[in-house]
Amino acid sequence: MYHILVVDDESRIRSIIKKYAEFEGHTVTEAADGMEAVHFCRSAEFDIIVMDIMMPELDGFSACREIRKITQTPIIMLSARGEEYDKINGFEVGIDDYVVKPFSPKELMLRIEAVMKRVKRNYSEAVQKENVVISLDHGGLKADVTARLVYIDGERIEMSPKEYDLFFYMLANRNIAISREKFISDVWGYDFYGDVRTLDTHIKLLRKSLGRYANLIVTLRGVGYRFEG
Repeated sequence: MYHILVVDDESRIRSIIKKYAEFEGHTVTEAADGMEAVHFCRSAEFDIIVMDIMMPELDGFSACREIRKITQTPIIMLSARGEEYDKINGFEVGIDDYVVKPFSPKELMLRIEAVMKRVKRNYSEAVQKENVVISLDHGGLKADVTARLVYIDGERIEMSPKEYDLFFYMLANRNIAISREKFISDVWGYDFYGDVRTLDTHIKLLRKSLGRYANLIVTLRGVGYRFEG
């Protein structure tokens, strides 16, 4: 069972999430705004954070940036807006999933479970792997698979957790055409509850992070993507 930090300025929303989470056996700590959430993250550890975007004192995006300086705890963002811009902004600051209001509390519990399964799987795989370093373009692009570190021209670049997942999955399957459905099943898992367009959003972010190496990710119209390395 998980210790969940629920951050929302609406007490009704917090109460609903807490009710369903506690029914599933989880422990819930509530925060009424982003500032309070950052304070909690500095003094306690949580398994996952569920956080609204529009809040007083400190909005969800700003709070997420501050929290990412402290911890890599998974974050699910809540928002009344479902525009691609908001989703991209959220993933850029390091969230793991995005849920549009109004939402089903039961679905939110399933999303929490899905995110935590991915986190546990990634940790288990990292522990079991031997140290592997992959270099492309004579070392211009280098990836330490075990440590989940990526370097361009010797300078370390930062990515969101899901960007790392996608990038290392592509590295392991270089020069292979991968369908969008296979990306979803292998990277997100069969228990993925989001929109398949989420993949395209993350690909855009990954290309942005890779800079001059963005063109290594080739779009295969009607199929998916291929990483040329």
